[in-house]
Amino acid sequence: MSRFVSRICMLAVALLFVVTQPVAYAAEDYMRIDEYLRLHPEQRDTMDQFSQLVRAPAVPFKAQLDRPVRIAVIYPGLQKSDYWRRSLTSCEHRLRSIKLPYELKSFLSRPSVDAALQRQQLSEALKWKPDYLVFTLDIAPQSRMIERLIARGKPKLILQNVTTPLLRWQKRQPFLYVGFDHAEGTKLMADWMLRKTDYSGKYLMLYFSPGYVSQMRGDTFANQAAKHPDIQQVAAFYTDGDRDKAYKATLRTLEKHPDIEMIFANSTDVALGALQALKESGRTDVLLNGWGGGDAELAVLKKQGLDVTVMRMNDDNGVAMAEAIKLDQQNQANRVPQIYSGDIVLLDNKQSAEEVQILKQRAFRLSERPLEAQ
Repeated sequence: MSRFVSRICMLAVALLFVVTQPVAYAAEDYMRIDEYLRLHPEQRDTMDQFSQLVRAPAVPFKAQLDRPVRIAVIYPGLQKSDYWRRSLTSCEHRLRSIKLPYELKSFLSRPSVDAALQRQQLSEALKWKPDYLVFTLDIAPQSRMIERLIARGKPKLILQNVTTPLLRWQKRQPFLYVGFDHAEGTKLMADWMLRKTDYSGKYLMLYFSPGYVSQMRGDTFANQAAKHPDIQQVAAFYTDGDRDKAYKATLRTLEKHPDIEMIFANSTDVALGALQALKESGRTDVLLNGWGGGDAELAVLKKQGLDVTVMRMNDDNGVAMAEAIKLDQQNQANRVPQIYSGDIVLLDNKQSAEEVQILKQRAFRLSERPLEAQ
């Protein structure tokens, strides 16, 4: 019996070791926007003209439909970040402004950990026979689901929060990649944070989950930091975008490496977990970033909790989805680019309230308004 108990204890320790040790992420074959444009230079004008359309006032739909357009949305929206909720609200606002008849069904889940639920939601959504399906890509199970959808050809797939086409899908891509460039936003923050530390010191990496967001955000920061020999990553953890996991990983690192100067967080919830640990430890001297610039981050940025974030002009990607559907329904799909990547702005804790308010009015131009009942 004692031998059995001993083996169980050894297994428990081994599992703990797997969870708590630093991790590395293997890169996938994504094509960055500049590389995509090098191979498809004709897309540049299409992307520019479409961006102008997104920023412009709504123009009414110009065709007759036999029935309302059906749109199914499967979002990992059960998180502190308001990105997904605002995207959906802004999309619906634009659909109504352009007077495009539509029906919409939305399905929400937690990021990273609800892959089985997302499969059930996808099955339910497809039974409804939507014309368009809005989905995202981060973890491997989602990739397999997406490949089956692309092979089907129906519904038309809008892949949100992804702006880098996958090389293995070159022959059959989704209808639209839409979102904000994770790598571009990360580089803005990396430049700011590394300069603040005078390009030296130790840092903790708090990844999202093993997948797309971690690669585009976390790995991009790590690559920028690696250019400076006096910057050292002392620990890295996958958090699954979970606030409590980020909190515990930060406490553990502060105990083992009390001399860290910087934490790079891969998402809003991760940043808030790290911030809680820093406050409890009295370590307000450690640089910490957010990602996205939603309400939850802006609140703690004002209170000097976060040092820096990048703010997405959030509602533009909801408008982009509505405009792409409108063009497609008007038989003008040639005007829809393969990629729509919205604007990103760097914000630090020295930003004035007036500057933040101006950016909020631009970023949340539609999602701050309630949707009226149809």
